[in-house]
Amino acid sequence: MNLFWNLGRLMALASKQLIRHRVRTVLTLLGVASGMFLFTTVQTMQRSLDKSTRLQASDSTLVVYRENRFCPETSRLPEFYLDEIARIDGVREVIPVKIAVSNCGASLDVITFRGVPPDRLSNYAPEMKIVEGSFENWKSRDDGALVGKALAAKRGLKPGDVFEAVGVRVVVSGIVDSPLPQDNSVAYVHLPFIQHASRHGLGVVTQFNVRVHTGADLEATANRIDERFRSESEPTSTQPEKAFFAQTARELIDLISFTRWIGLGAVLAVLGLIGNAVLLVVRGRVRENAILQTIGFPGIAVGYLVLCEGALLGFGGSFLGVGLAALFLKLRGLSFGNEGQVMALLPDATVVLSGMGLALILGMVASLVPAWTAMHRPIVESLRS
Repeated sequence: MNLFWNLGRLMALASKQLIRHRVRTVLTLLGVASGMFLFTTVQTMQRSLDKSTRLQASDSTLVVYRENRFCPETSRLPEFYLDEIARIDGVREVIPVKIAVSNCGASLDVITFRGVPPDRLSNYAPEMKIVEGSFENWKSRDDGALVGKALAAKRGLKPGDVFEAVGVRVVVSGIVDSPLPQDNSVAYVHLPFIQHASRHGLGVVTQFNVRVHTGADLEATANRIDERFRSESEPTSTQPEKAFFAQTARELIDLISFTRWIGLGAVLAVLGLIGNAVLLVVRGRVRENAILQTIGFPGIAVGYLVLCEGALLGFGGSFLGVGLAALFLKLRGLSFGNEGQVMALLPDATVVLSGMGLALILGMVASLVPAWTAMHRPIVESLRS
């Protein structure tokens, strides 16, 4: 107990030492916060990509696309495939989808409309909840739209607002929340409405989204679907939804993969910044540390005092930078889109906690050399300096 009490008192003393030099401390905290803001943004992109592309045993969604097509505008499948797919073994639910997207390539600001039969959506996606507006209002009007909460937050939309993009003008009937990130970043509209708006006419859809009974059925069911339509004039290519996203978003994946180096650069910058700040503190406090040792402070206590200052700088800067990054990403509702697939950039608890923990560790690591120097500097030499 006495040990922890002494450690706590040294931590309090370290805090007072930092407060004594307000300008230097504030500038260091701002520098660390900037680096951790960048690191958190990069980590959010990496984790969002991992969630969007890594298959899990619980995944049960397939995407049936037109074979050898790379964009929603070029993927055109007959709507009557619906009944054929529904009869295939392993299929639990299937829904035709017509997609209209503002930008087919990789884009940070993409608007995606998904046209679906209004009488099938609730059965296909029972996990989708209406948080504002009503489902009945959406079903009752042809130009109604159910907007994902991330898209609504990004555009400042609420029920009753008129929303226009991709040459499609809709009225927001409701805001939806779903455990599936894709649903929170798109707008669901009536299938006949979007078919007319896209000028492709009735009877043509972009893809079919299929739910299987269990994740173990994904590959076998996909093979059965493609085999059924192999000899048709419009053959299909069926993949798990996350694998489909990984294939269509190759440019996006390459771009986000490059950001790893940016994150590494941010970490090294934080390490160097804290190390430099703590080293300046130790050099400016040589005589004070010697006096502390003279009145009975052991050398290890002086070293611990220096480590505490580095840890406080790291933790304080990370708390500011990580918190601001999480707030910024949440309020802006940023998302990446590619070929009609959307990936929302939403930081989670893992990213926040790992960022703060990393900065704390970096602060202590950066303080090791200054702490060692302060511990082993001769007292007489320090007093004469």
